[in-house]
Amino acid sequence: MKQFLFSLLMFAVGSAAHCQSLYDPNTVQDIRVVFAETNWDALLDAQAQSTEDYISAQSVTINGTVFNNVGVKYKGNSTYNPNNQKNPLHIELDTYQNQDYQGYTDIKLSNVAYDPTFVREPLSYSILRQYMHAPECNYANVYINGALMGVYVSSESISKKFVNNHFYSNTNSFFKCNPIGGAGPGSSSYPNLAYLGTTISSYEPAYEMNSDAGWEDLINLTNTLSNNTANIESILDVDRALWMLAFNNVLVNLDSYSGSFKQNYYLYKDDNGRFNPVVWDLNMSFGVFSSTGTIPLNNTTAKKQMTHLLHSADAAWPLIQKLLGVPKYKRMYLAHMATILNENFANNSYLTKAQTYQTLIGPSVQADTKKFYTYAQFTSNLNTDMTGGPNSAPGITNLMSGRNTYLQALPDFTATKPVISNIALSTPNPMVNSNVTITANVVNTNATAVYLGYRANIRLPFTKVLMYDDGLHNDGVAADNVYGASILVSNTYMQYYLYAENNNAGIFSPERAEHEFYTLQADYPTLNPGDIAINEIMAQNTTTITDADGEYEDWIELYNNTNSTLSLDNLYLTDTNTNLIKWGFPSGLTIEPHGFLTVWADEDLTQSGLHADFKLSASGESVILAYPDGTIVDSVDFGAQTANMGYARVPDGTGSFVIQAPSYNVTNNLLAVQQLGSFNENLKSYPNPTSGVLTLSNSVFPIESARVYNLQGQLLFAAEYPKQTQIDVDMATYANGMYIVVVNKNTTLKIIKN
Repeated sequence: MKQFLFSLLMFAVGSAAHCQSLYDPNTVQDIRVVFAETNWDALLDAQAQSTEDYISAQSVTINGTVFNNVGVKYKGNSTYNPNNQKNPLHIELDTYQNQDYQGYTDIKLSNVAYDPTFVREPLSYSILRQYMHAPECNYANVYINGALMGVYVSSESISKKFVNNHFYSNTNSFFKCNPIGGAGPGSSSYPNLAYLGTTISSYEPAYEMNSDAGWEDLINLTNTLSNNTANIESILDVDRALWMLAFNNVLVNLDSYSGSFKQNYYLYKDDNGRFNPVVWDLNMSFGVFSSTGTIPLNNTTAKKQMTHLLHSADAAWPLIQKLLGVPKYKRMYLAHMATILNENFANNSYLTKAQTYQTLIGPSVQADTKKFYTYAQFTSNLNTDMTGGPNSAPGITNLMSGRNTYLQALPDFTATKPVISNIALSTPNPMVNSNVTITANVVNTNATAVYLGYRANIRLPFTKVLMYDDGLHNDGVAADNVYGASILVSNTYMQYYLYAENNNAGIFSPERAEHEFYTLQADYPTLNPGDIAINEIMAQNTTTITDADGEYEDWIELYNNTNSTLSLDNLYLTDTNTNLIKWGFPSGLTIEPHGFLTVWADEDLTQSGLHADFKLSASGESVILAYPDGTIVDSVDFGAQTANMGYARVPDGTGSFVIQAPSYNVTNNLLAVQQLGSFNENLKSYPNPTSGVLTLSNSVFPIESARVYNLQGQLLFAAEYPKQTQIDVDMATYANGMYIVVVNKNTTLKIIKN
């Protein structure tokens, strides 16, 4: 049994390298914007107050990398002001041309208008990322036309790239949950997830749709939440929603769903039909924004003692009212709150992290002449309340030490919780497609329920089943405090967690579940290295062959080197040796003896056919075929590729790689009439060139099949024969040019039609 943070497992899938650089928390980025116009500030103000469109910067340089013709605009609602010397910025690298920095196109830069410490947003995100998907965040020194504008907070954009990385798709319903035009005291439309009927226009003022469609999905969510809460888990990731609400409450983050404006979060509907909340805009966390919409928080003491059940009885906050109205969800919410408190505030780890941030940016803050607070306030507000400046800001440690003390003393947090221990598998490494029993000791409580959550794929929701202490579920004898449940091991890596509760409290194991979980590694039959070979790749396909959707994409061809049909179960393709489980083959897929199988490497997972979630680099990289346990079946390292040329083994499966004309899904041994082996020596094809009928004959060995392909790999003709010595293939209707004729599935001829 192993325990993994979801973020570690997830970011092994391609984005980890990016987060070490653009959003590396240990470095201050350098961003330099150059406008051709000297009145750039007036131009940005004009756009911000009218269309909010971008204006073109002559260049943007990020850590020394120059991008020309880049879109830039001011962003923000309360943090933007035309009178500010330092306004928040949104840099969009691909507004006018296709370009990115380490895969990122949108750079969001906050001006730290409400935070004397400069740490509220990065610190809050670092805490939140322990429990749910959240943006990366760090700092950047920003220059415009050579002048230092100051140090900004740089937060990862919640874009289609973000949801694709975290939820494995980006074409489903996607909403930014903020009132159109921004929230304020005069606002009347808030994204509170209240059901407003079936008319789309009722929802449009409060939500910004970032997808092509989705209003009906959002309405269905609000209707289910308000009127059919028993089925809410089918349409909402309830666990993520509970983490969001617990986080908002513990950190007194009220410029959020939990505050008066019920805003500053996104919703994305994954391929399982569930909306996933994503928190954003944390610049006023730790009590800077104090409007709850109901109870007043007039001072730091009131914020320390803000009720942990804020809005649990308020119909205007249905996500809180309806979820916390379910006793099980309320106990889960309280368990999440306790985890956040214990892991960050009871041990003061948050303070250590905040001090690290301030040490890193101290010189930049001193050099920032456009900041909204003094350097003395920067250092003092970490501990001491500050009432001057644009807004009052509680001292972070003053607030959170008091809040931790207050919450931990409440009956909901002192109640005796179940204790989960000795989690065990009936078979440490079960075989795939076998059953395994998971047991655990649950003691120190009159447990009312113990649940096992499990799934066979990280993209799937957890299935939750009851565990029993009745002696009938491989759990030992009845009433011995050992609970058990059996599940089918349907994949090589299963993920699972436990949850136990009594009438007063609940506990997860691991405590960060569902974001963190245990893993079960199963055994499975494996192929020998070389049984299946990476036979051909194309890393720059612009004209050769299209996928089923008519798109020219990268592709990878596999070849079965054996005389047996081979299963691809539990095998993965990847382009990096740091993550061997990047893309898994569908269960049940096989390759026939000496047969071919091609996978599109295009990240288009929603398209029909085999599509891996990575692309190939035309400048060179690796392709690896491997098992999750690290067994490499085959791999190839390739250098810079020529457009529309294949990089192929000759002969198939065992030969060295050469650059040649592509032979998609057919043999790479493109010779004419002369072929290897006895069959090939006796095979005749005539006439070649031909204007009509092509005759194939072999006086020694039977001809059993023939296939005709064009050079784009499209199959034009296929036939099986009862061991003929001579066959005719009519090519009269084909356009003039070269064709590939494959005889008996392994002999390839080049035939010219004229």
